[in-house]
Amino acid sequence: MYNTSHSIASNLLLTVVVALLFGLIIGYPGWTLSLALLGWALYQVKQFNRLQQWLMSSKPDDVPEGEGHWGELFDEISRDQKRQQQRSQTLRNVIHRFRQSSAALSDAIVIINGQSYLEWWNRAAEQLLGMKVQTDRGRSVINLLRDPRFVRYYHKGNYEDPLQLASPLDNNVILEYRITRFGAGDRILVARDITRLKQLEQTRQDFVANASHELRTPLTVIRGYLETFLDQNLPRPLQRGLSQMENQSRRMENLVSDLLLLSRLEASSHLSDELPVPVHSIIGRIREDALVLGQEKQQQIQLELEPENTLLGQEAEVYSAFSNLVFNAVRYTQAGGNIKIRWWTDKQGAHFSVKDNGPGIDSLHLPRLQERFYRVDESRSSDSGGTGLGLAIVKHVMLRHGGKLSIKSQPGKGSTFTCHFPLELMASVTRPEETEEE
Repeated sequence: MYNTSHSIASNLLLTVVVALLFGLIIGYPGWTLSLALLGWALYQVKQFNRLQQWLMSSKPDDVPEGEGHWGELFDEISRDQKRQQQRSQTLRNVIHRFRQSSAALSDAIVIINGQSYLEWWNRAAEQLLGMKVQTDRGRSVINLLRDPRFVRYYHKGNYEDPLQLASPLDNNVILEYRITRFGAGDRILVARDITRLKQLEQTRQDFVANASHELRTPLTVIRGYLETFLDQNLPRPLQRGLSQMENQSRRMENLVSDLLLLSRLEASSHLSDELPVPVHSIIGRIREDALVLGQEKQQQIQLELEPENTLLGQEAEVYSAFSNLVFNAVRYTQAGGNIKIRWWTDKQGAHFSVKDNGPGIDSLHLPRLQERFYRVDESRSSDSGGTGLGLAIVKHVMLRHGGKLSIKSQPGKGSTFTCHFPLELMASVTRPEETEEE
């Protein structure tokens, strides 16, 4: 790299040496040195003015002519300008390509700064979200997307799960929002049109619901006749066969009931009404049913309940979610095992957990446990008496209540299933103190 200060210093030193030698020869070293320094300074000022005029001109390619270090300086600046122009052109090409590619995307992409103001968006954002360059740049995203569910999702800061809402321009268009953080508090909002997927999902749900509904009546008739036949004095082989048929028909009825419940839960991802849920009463009833279910196993079922707060939601759905977790623990925990049911609240919200010391589950299966009909051990499917839909029901109940289900388990050390409810679903109430006998 060219060193300007070194070149000027060398030139000045040479001028001083030559002037002193010449002054000593003619007998006037002081005057000679003064005149030489004055000439040298005027020359430097002239060259500096040429440099300034060139840098301020609109013709960067018209490089001034210069000698010595000034010529080298002009050439170095010219080369640096060309490199800078090349980098600028490369950057402009990258930005142009990015704008072209983002404009071709069907998903809306929005860049939001750390103050939640809109900085940039692509063409799809104008079509799906109604953003306008003339009026919306610099506005808060909350002022543009005002749905309370989006506002809660945005401020929550936990963007692990996407949010599905109708488009602000058309209620018939369903969008899936995903937010990703980057930089110093900036965010990228991606909105995807999933209307077609929702329609296909709705078709599947309608089919399952209709098929389950149509199966319920013939199953009821079959069970009725089987119960009637079993009340008669029949030969033992026939009695055994009819008993097995009656057990299987009961299992099919449970499956149909769970399919209908799951279809109803999937029909809407949000609660239509939020009512106080008597959590303690629900847990008490579930414990009594669990003791009857596991009567032969002689299991210990403990309760640990906090009485200060109540939950807002749908009682029937909460009962279904809690009972599925408790009954699963009873089914899969060995005889004489311990099951602990806990309800508590903290700064994050309310929590319901079921902990057992059963066989546990390998971590390989945990991501898929909430899928329909997924079983860790297929050989135990008929023995457990379950339908394979319990955790899927729990998952959708929690989604409708704005919460989530977490699972922790280790083989040989038992499992813990925990329902987490958001803080906004909690309401403080005054309850008389109750003593519970366990």
